[in-house]
Amino acid sequence: MENNLDSENRRDISYTAPHTQSFYKKMWLVAVPVVIQNVISIGLNLIDILMIGRMGEKELAAVGSANQIFFIFSMICFGLYSGAAVYVAQYWGIKDLSNIKKVIGIDYVVGTALAVITFIVAMLFAPKLIWIFSRDQEVIALGAQYLRTVCFSYILISITFVMVYNSRAIKKLKAATIINGTAIGINTILNYCLIYGNFGMPAMGVKGAALATVIARMTELICFVVYIYIHKEHPFHGSFKEFFDFDRLLFKNVMKTAVPVVFTEGGWAAVTSLTFVAYGMLGATALAVIQIAEVVSNLSQAVYFGLGNATAVIIGESLGRSDTQSAYKYGGMAMKITWGLNVTVTILLIALSRPIANVYHFNSETTHLLILVMIAWAFTTTPKMLAYVLICGILRAGGDTLYSLIVDLSCNVIIQLSIAFFSVLVLNLPLYWVVGLVAFSDLIKTIICYKRYYSKKWMNIVT
Repeated sequence: MENNLDSENRRDISYTAPHTQSFYKKMWLVAVPVVIQNVISIGLNLIDILMIGRMGEKELAAVGSANQIFFIFSMICFGLYSGAAVYVAQYWGIKDLSNIKKVIGIDYVVGTALAVITFIVAMLFAPKLIWIFSRDQEVIALGAQYLRTVCFSYILISITFVMVYNSRAIKKLKAATIINGTAIGINTILNYCLIYGNFGMPAMGVKGAALATVIARMTELICFVVYIYIHKEHPFHGSFKEFFDFDRLLFKNVMKTAVPVVFTEGGWAAVTSLTFVAYGMLGATALAVIQIAEVVSNLSQAVYFGLGNATAVIIGESLGRSDTQSAYKYGGMAMKITWGLNVTVTILLIALSRPIANVYHFNSETTHLLILVMIAWAFTTTPKMLAYVLICGILRAGGDTLYSLIVDLSCNVIIQLSIAFFSVLVLNLPLYWVVGLVAFSDLIKTIICYKRYYSKKWMNIVT
């Protein structure tokens, strides 16, 4: 990093006063498509869980366990691409298209390599990976079957994610949103056909759900490639040389920013999956319940993902123009919006807990457990989302990725994991109490990151 600006002693020569109206206009432009993308994507997961959940608790636990592998992989990709997008956003602020393409080329190379490694591991060690989350032999068999099919989508997803995340950085999201929505619609229809054997298709159960995902992801990638090929004016359209003729210095600089984010997101995903292991010690029912509650919670949090992405883009653009005062002000405005959303989302989750639980044909005991877990999850929204917007939307946009890594991993490993396993193994607490206590790590994380924001030490000019 260079030019760490931690005070108002350095006046920015290109400083322009931040305008509230301009901020909300940019926020709307980026946040709404991202929210739509996430609602569609998470909504699909909800439909998947509904369809698979109707087959039984063990099928749902199997798919939930298998998807932990994809969860870790996708978070590593998110870390890589969002870390590199710090450069894309700042280069976009000065309209440097040449370097934008080179950063995207770096994304393609590193992301594809990660996808190939994950694919090989999933194919070779599927039963052992499922065993980490459940000791139930039927869950292991079903989960391995699902994982060995769905892992074919990982390479496709790694390439598609490059286009999606960088589309957010340059605020060109219309096509990405339409393509994403189309692919998810295809996935939903194929799920209906291949899980249960409708419309003359074979009834393949969990393997059918995995195959539907692979076909949908392939369609999604093809649509992206065709769209960019046709629209030659698109910033992502270019020759092989334009994308992959990056020098060692640029690669080193991008990785210097991205790698801490990769470790942050990958570490967070690993800790979350290990927390899933702790939940699994409470039985297959707990795994099924936590799978539903998590997806419903993620759906309610989609608006925060839009807010975080939009904040990162707006702050990145401001720093690209060396406008640090606006970047700081925009961060404060984003946090005010976050507090308002927290109240609304918490109330909404509590109100919808029973109607959502009743959709599933579980026994009364499992249904009651699901309601209590969803209520507990509702109260964890505030610390989780404050920490998310602070780290992903503000600190990371300022290139403060190493500090974010240290705070995130320290709180997750030392506090979250300790609480999860201590609550299950020593205190023998029910699932909903474990869910609530685990969020204490996010509370500590939020306090630390708020102090970092006010210090202004997070603002770096990287371009």
